[in-house]
Amino acid sequence: MKPTLFVLAAGMGSRYGGLKQLDGLGPNGETIMDYSIYDAIHAGFGKVVFVIRKDFEQDFRDKVLSKYEGHIPVDVVFQSIDKLPEGFTCPADRTKPWGPAHAVIMAAGTINEPFAVINSDDFYGRNSFEVLAKELMQPHDRKGDYCMVGFRIGNTMTENGGVNRGVCQTKDGLLTSVEECKDITYNETHEIVYSDADGKEHKLEANVPVSMNMWGFTPDYFDYGIREFSKFLSKKINVPKSEQVIPDVADALIKSGEATVKVLDTDSRWFGVTYAEDRPGVVSKFAELHKAGTYPEKLF
Repeated sequence: MKPTLFVLAAGMGSRYGGLKQLDGLGPNGETIMDYSIYDAIHAGFGKVVFVIRKDFEQDFRDKVLSKYEGHIPVDVVFQSIDKLPEGFTCPADRTKPWGPAHAVIMAAGTINEPFAVINSDDFYGRNSFEVLAKELMQPHDRKGDYCMVGFRIGNTMTENGGVNRGVCQTKDGLLTSVEECKDITYNETHEIVYSDADGKEHKLEANVPVSMNMWGFTPDYFDYGIREFSKFLSKKINVPKSEQVIPDVADALIKSGEATVKVLDTDSRWFGVTYAEDRPGVVSKFAELHKAGTYPEKLF
């Protein structure tokens, strides 16, 4: 069975300022998402499902989905702040979405096969899709048999500001914990550092595996995800900017023994437009990839 690619495309690019999902960065106006879809098709994915905002639907269908017609089946689901599990009501003053973990459970009932989760505005590289598709096509005879692509943090940095990463601890190739570290930057001597909640600075080696939100799940994840999101709401529904990220769910399922997450190594270099200053470098990298023949002149 071919796996499905689930693309998180509901978020506004708050730091970048605008809908960076539709920003043409390739030589012919290709978006980062176009490269992900192209790489996924060639890696063996059989369908793409996007999670978007309902008010963005027509624009998205016209500008994005139309170009993939004839190349791969596509579908959309919608993330809205008031679409919550039974028994919960969205606070009237809530404006911020509930985060990526909430976005994933929007696909419950739509995706019924092994699936990958990616961000729409991150370039992951061909190899990462290949290793993920290969793993998802393996037999899965138990619940909670998941995986993630572990990027080396040194391959995921930007010179233009801090980044948030899920820093991974592993044992025997399996994820043991993942900690969401915020504002990871280079210091004056170009070491990779971040500060914890107490303001203490920590260094990270360049080959430390991090989550770039490239996960592989089987459909049983949705039941777990809804349950964990309900637990999150029980504690934080009235915290205005609270959000649940996918590493929080993975961490909980690993600790409860309900899931194992195999960490798939890749030497792919991530890049993306976290800050507006990143854009020229990304445009240049795509031009180089086309020139080198990694991508054809026209993707779709």
